[in-house]
Amino acid sequence: MTIQSHVDTLVTVFGGSGFLGRHVVRALAKQHFRIRVAVRRPDLAGFLQPLGRVGQIHAVQANLRDPASVAAAARGAHLVINLVGILFERGRQRFEAIQAIGAGTVAQAAAAQGARMIHVSAIGVDEHSSSQYARSKAHGEKLVLAATPEASIFRPSVVFGADDDFFNKFASLARFLPALPLVGGGRTRFQPVFAGDVASAIARAAVGETKPGTVYELGGPEVFTFRQLMDYVLETTSRRRMLLPLPFSVAKMQASFLQLLPKPLLTPDQVELLRTDNVVSEAAQREGRTLRGLGIQAEAVEVIVPTYLWRFRKTGQFGARMA
Repeated sequence: MTIQSHVDTLVTVFGGSGFLGRHVVRALAKQHFRIRVAVRRPDLAGFLQPLGRVGQIHAVQANLRDPASVAAAARGAHLVINLVGILFERGRQRFEAIQAIGAGTVAQAAAAQGARMIHVSAIGVDEHSSSQYARSKAHGEKLVLAATPEASIFRPSVVFGADDDFFNKFASLARFLPALPLVGGGRTRFQPVFAGDVASAIARAAVGETKPGTVYELGGPEVFTFRQLMDYVLETTSRRRMLLPLPFSVAKMQASFLQLLPKPLLTPDQVELLRTDNVVSEAAQREGRTLRGLGIQAEAVEVIVPTYLWRFRKTGQFGARMA
């Protein structure tokens, strides 16, 4: 597919105004696709317009719990991308409704249009997991492949970038907490991946460079334990804080209260997720179902994270790194 042909290709991106969505829309715009961003509040998605040419990007209303709105948003699309996911449940926003049934609804809408499908899931999905998040993601993948068997599915590890909900969260907590918690002793392993690299992988799938019906696992160049990541956050933000190991049972009890906050610091389900490592599998590496297999050189945490965590230092961007 040539760049010129992309101009005539309409892509509907569900969840395109979110953290990862902004990177995906930018990557697609560079490939000259026409982009329809399907979000619950299109009036709040105007900031996406400068990412492309005049008229290249426009937002429409859609809610994954409303099949009619999903079908309307997918109408006429040649490619449908689903990025929608939630980190915790609130009201009618439930894991099963959004990440499983909702994903299936998007895939059905894509199938009805004869459109190709790209779906973003997560490393650690498991239909037998003790985590509702992981189970719903696994169910979502099944529903997507049932409706669109040739879909490309991406499972990233923890995604980082300027507006992430991982490094920013713990850097913020370190400003006012005397200690940072290490759930399960901080031994859980992660392979953080840059949002821009995930977007590049999706863009390659958009131009047909992935194998149909294949699951790709996306991780960065290094594997860290949770303790190592907390140490890195403290070093980068010039903070000295205790790292307090918490048994899973204690962490889950505390999370039962923390989940009541407007934006939960920790939920019992997230504690369950931390029982399992979040890294690219050996099978995916062996079979080339990774960023490297797609020809993408993954950015390291040390290259990207300091460019935005500096704002959590007392001394600012150019101050000395003093605790």
